[in-house]
Formats: sequence, structure tokens, C-alpha cells
Amino acid sequence: MSSDDTEEEKFFRERYAQELQKKKRQPGAGSYSQGDEMAEERRNVSHQQGKTPGRRGEEIKQEEIDKEIVRRNRLQQQTKKNEKKNAN
Repeated sequence: MSSDDTEEEKFFRERYAQELQKKKRQPGAGSYSQGDEMAEERRNVSHQQGKTPGRRGEEIKQEEIDKEIVRRNRLQQQTKKNEKKNAN
């Protein structure tokens, strides 16, 4: 979070981060992988940003999407590392 965020922006970030975490693919639900879902969300946000330039909300969404992708990658790497340890 940026230190110059307003209270409204902080609240928006928290809500949007929660929504991104809910966007995890559930078994048997469509053909998208987690990466595809995040890429689709980024496309939607970028499209909206192009239609309404200068809106802070879309900038915040892009930052939160980046954070969620990093969080998921770290979780995936940690899971692989733990699986590797358990296999040995």
C-alpha cells in the first residue's frame, strides 16, 4: 500500500484484494487456469482504464493484481519446495 492512500483507497484496496483471492479456479469450473483468470482480470481493468483514463481505481486494481500474482507464485513455489522435501 502506498503511504499517500486515502482511507477510501485503503478500503478499496482491501476489498479488491479479497475479490482477487476469491477468483481462484475451483475444480471442474471452466477451463481457465489461475493465470488465465488473472490475465482476463487485467485485460478487463486495462480496457476500463482506456475508456475512463485518469481514474485512480484502475491504477489501484493493476497494483493489486500484480501483488496477487506474486502471492500466488510464491505460494506455488513454496508448495513445490515442500513436496520436494517430502519426497526425499
